[in-house]
Amino acid sequence: MDTGTHFVFGLGLGGLAMVDPVITSHAFGPVAILIGTIAGSNAPDLDGLLRFKSNADYIKNHRGLSHSFPAIIGWAALITTVVSLLFRNIPWWHIGFWVLLAVVVHVISDLFNSYGTQAFRPVSKQWVAWNIIHIFDPFIFFSHLLAILLWISGVAAPQVVFPVLYAMLGIYYGWRTLVHRRLSRKIAKQDPESQPGDRYTLLPTVSLYRWNLVRLSADCTYGIGEWDHGRLKWIDVLKCDDHPAIDASKRHQDVIAFLSVTPFPCGHVKPQTWGYEVRWVDVRYRYRRQYPFVAVVLMDLSYEPLQSYVGWLSDERLEKRLRMNTY
Repeated sequence: MDTGTHFVFGLGLGGLAMVDPVITSHAFGPVAILIGTIAGSNAPDLDGLLRFKSNADYIKNHRGLSHSFPAIIGWAALITTVVSLLFRNIPWWHIGFWVLLAVVVHVISDLFNSYGTQAFRPVSKQWVAWNIIHIFDPFIFFSHLLAILLWISGVAAPQVVFPVLYAMLGIYYGWRTLVHRRLSRKIAKQDPESQPGDRYTLLPTVSLYRWNLVRLSADCTYGIGEWDHGRLKWIDVLKCDDHPAIDASKRHQDVIAFLSVTPFPCGHVKPQTWGYEVRWVDVRYRYRRQYPFVAVVLMDLSYEPLQSYVGWLSDERLEKRLRMNTY
């Protein structure tokens, strides 16, 4: 999820912790738990600091080891230790339970997105993305805000508000999962252009009734579409290039990082007088007729790299960046 949603999850879980009589019996119990749950709900995303090293390192590692089984235990232990040292009168195991819950909720909520995580490391390095909840879900975010406002305004007790909130969210996650499964089985039958071997992937949007759709054909052609209120519409087709420059680009660190996180890469080659421009796009992310998550390598006629970029940029900003670096 996005940072704002993780933050309100931290506040919400802190409110839910008020059902624990050990926490409420201490004068600073609510403060200690709020510090712990907010920190626990955001700690796995500290891998964002890798941006200061390079985009490639950030992209390759974001939601990787920091979201794994060992990291969940490590984050919870570290935060619990710090909070327990600050609030020595509160039993550490009560603090630890709520902090651990906050970290676990962070990782599980990220699994429901399209980007996914490597949550099952070290057992498996495979990226797991369930494609059910958008990275920003208005219902999840604003239901948390409403519950928090009811709490801090004194209109309702947190022992009532937050159990109801998380029961509702459990139902919501279950409903979205069932809808996703039902539509996934239905899509191929609704597509008049479907061919044997085609694979369909539904991707969530901020709308409850609109899904993005990716169709991968046996000839490495991507169909990009929408499922909107029960109607299927194809909006773009991408044919991936087969060229020696494509193979050469796969040895570059920026492209390696890009390919390590996307299940839907598509490479294109643009011959130039000085060599080749190889552009990889992630077809999951289409915005205003563009694919802003890219890896680009400029190489000479001998396929030696001249410059590169990996990350999020519009076509216009990417072209400007490449021109600036060329001169």
